[in-house]
Amino acid sequence: MRLVTVAHGTRTVEGNVVAAALTHAAGARFGMPAVAAYVELCAPLVRDVLGSSAEPAVVVPLLLSTGHHVRVDLPAAAEAAPGPVELAGPLGPDPLLAAAQVARLLAAGATRGQPVTMVAAGSRDPAATADLEAAADLLSGQWGAPVRLATVAGLGARVLDVVRPGDAVSPYLLSPGHFAERTRELALSAGAGVVADVLGAHPYVAELVVTRAAHLLAPAVAVRS
Repeated sequence: MRLVTVAHGTRTVEGNVVAAALTHAAGARFGMPAVAAYVELCAPLVRDVLGSSAEPAVVVPLLLSTGHHVRVDLPAAAEAAPGPVELAGPLGPDPLLAAAQVARLLAAGATRGQPVTMVAAGSRDPAATADLEAAADLLSGQWGAPVRLATVAGLGARVLDVVRPGDAVSPYLLSPGHFAERTRELALSAGAGVVADVLGAHPYVAELVVTRAAHLLAPAVAVRS
């Protein structure tokens, strides 16, 4: 049995390091081989990883919402694999992601109750919009104030139309890369007072990856403390 995580992939080296770190941490918790794969832009691609062995695999997408990759690309890669594959859903929305966002906001200097705009990469899939709205609601509940939602691309309102002067901005992004850079640029142009870091390999995110994998593995494999 092996664990395979699947991130989107980016040409930014630091972004792919996040996926590798989360994968290593989860594999260590289960005491099993673990490999980070990607949908595009960098190697190894998930279709190549799953196609390279008939060993059973559990696959945890490091993707924050529903979209084409979750609904089409990953099921197709799993179906083409020579061995059995158990596929989890996207990481978000989830309270652990909201908790990580709160931690990133506070670390960036935001204060509780400060107005927040959550910025996501965006998708053309309406199901992704529902996931993002739910994620914003979770963040609002943990932050203790309303959270507005903006997207960089796809469906939804744009950053420059949503961010207000003095807002704290919470990027709903896993890794550094194009969307993180664009989010910061647009948010500061709109007058944001604080722009938090991306979720990254925060311990809450790592715990969520473990939880997703554990649901697929149980009761075959125990989680190590």
